[in-house]
Amino acid sequence: MNSSVIIPDFASRSSLCPNLGVGGQNYYIPVIWRRDFRASVKWVPSFTAPLLCCSTRRIPTCRVRPVEKESENPTEGEPKTSDDASSNHLSDSINKESYISMRFDGGWLPSFPHVLMASISNILFGYHIGVMNGPITSIAHVLGFEGDPLMEGLVVSIFVAAAFVGSFSASLVADRIGRRRTLQLDALPLIFGALVSAEANSSNEMILGRLLVGLGIGANTVLVPIYISEVSPTKYRGSLGTISQLATCVGIIVALVLGVPCETDSYWWRVMFRIASVMGFVLMVGMQFVVESPRWLAKDGRWEEAKTVISQLWGKSEVESALKDLKDANNLNTSCEEANWSELLTKRHYKAPAIGGTLFILQQFAGINGVLYFSSLTFSDAGISDNIVASIAVGISNFAGAITALYLMEKQGRRSLLVGSYLGMACSMFLLVIPFGAPIDEQMSHFISVFGTLMYVFTFALGAGPITGLIIPELSSTRTRAKTMAFSLCVHWVCNFIIGLFFLDTVEKLGLPVVYTSFGIVSLLAVAFTYSFVIETKGRSLEEIEFLLNATSEQRD
Repeated sequence: MNSSVIIPDFASRSSLCPNLGVGGQNYYIPVIWRRDFRASVKWVPSFTAPLLCCSTRRIPTCRVRPVEKESENPTEGEPKTSDDASSNHLSDSINKESYISMRFDGGWLPSFPHVLMASISNILFGYHIGVMNGPITSIAHVLGFEGDPLMEGLVVSIFVAAAFVGSFSASLVADRIGRRRTLQLDALPLIFGALVSAEANSSNEMILGRLLVGLGIGANTVLVPIYISEVSPTKYRGSLGTISQLATCVGIIVALVLGVPCETDSYWWRVMFRIASVMGFVLMVGMQFVVESPRWLAKDGRWEEAKTVISQLWGKSEVESALKDLKDANNLNTSCEEANWSELLTKRHYKAPAIGGTLFILQQFAGINGVLYFSSLTFSDAGISDNIVASIAVGISNFAGAITALYLMEKQGRRSLLVGSYLGMACSMFLLVIPFGAPIDEQMSHFISVFGTLMYVFTFALGAGPITGLIIPELSSTRTRAKTMAFSLCVHWVCNFIIGLFFLDTVEKLGLPVVYTSFGIVSLLAVAFTYSFVIETKGRSLEEIEFLLNATSEQRD
């Protein structure tokens, strides 16, 4: 980044603070701090100017212009001197430049195309979640397993089982050939799996297609958060990381909208799967034009390439300090060999996978899949019988939460948003329980149920959804990041599978109020866990976080 401090002519601001001054004069000076496209202006006491020039880091230029002493008692109506005029002109220009610069903060722009391309994987993730929502009845009818709940469940759940395998294998490939190449490679099962599903003439062929798609999706859920966290500038890493959650929301909504013709056309699902294969092809080709992760390049010893990528994404002025941080982080790793799974159990590395796995357990058992499953029934009881309309309403609520998270991520921080998100989810769950026992009329009961459902989805998308996947690579070292993320996502898919297998049976035995109450309690446990074990990563580079966690583990030793 290009940084500079410009200290212009002194300007008297004695009325602001009469107790500060130099030589009997009460001076304040406007100081412009420039950093890339941004600038901020603050009025500081004049005697701090020499200290500012000496202590501020990365100040290639610093200009202090002399000032002539003002008259102690200027006469009223005395014409302004040229210095006064220039000072006023400078003050006006400062305000205009500061306003324009702060309104257009373009530090995220160089990384954005690369993040957006990688996020196509999440569009596919959301799309493949939604693509089975409406068409499953038509698919069962055409392929001959209509009325067979076991086969219908297998067609849907094989996706989750394959995603588990894909998540586990992704770390092995990503550490060897890089993040970018692995994302390209994982696009192949997404392309061919969708084509096999589109042309399926039997249930076995459909299962094979869903299995291939699950492998690709599972791998990409590991790779995309890693890639985004490693190419994003520190200041914008959280906001750019939220784009993947937005992409998932977009994919779900697109699938739901495209699935509308399935109500009248029994073969429309074939078109939907063909569209998915086209998006997979776009991902594979598009990743050819994005950069490789500079952190993986550094870990692989390709320092010149890492230098080029850092200059391209973060600015030339950041190259030297970024490379120094990367080298210091690499020096912490005494072994040049690829990280193995047993390293996740060592004192230095165990914390990130422990936090990651626990966060995903809490996320899944806080009830997101259960709420989504019963959302259509909730809307139907409220008089909204169209399942597509209900699903779109939930999707929009999800999207709105993700947009809000994008805005607040770098303002409030990950930890605060995560706590707020789970508190909102707990309140929503307790709200959903009210209609089952409170003496309220039917119309109010339906309203509370719909409102509670939408509030739950919104607050989930505000933190528990995007931050869980975002903060795990931030807490991990470069050496073990892929394996830490793979372990955490494997925990996620196992929990997802367990909930899908036992949820309906549990509701039948215990009742929905008890299940919803337990989801609310888990959300409160997530709040306590976040307060106790999750550190704030906002504004810290990945290397700073690694140094911090390493220092903590050394102190305990």
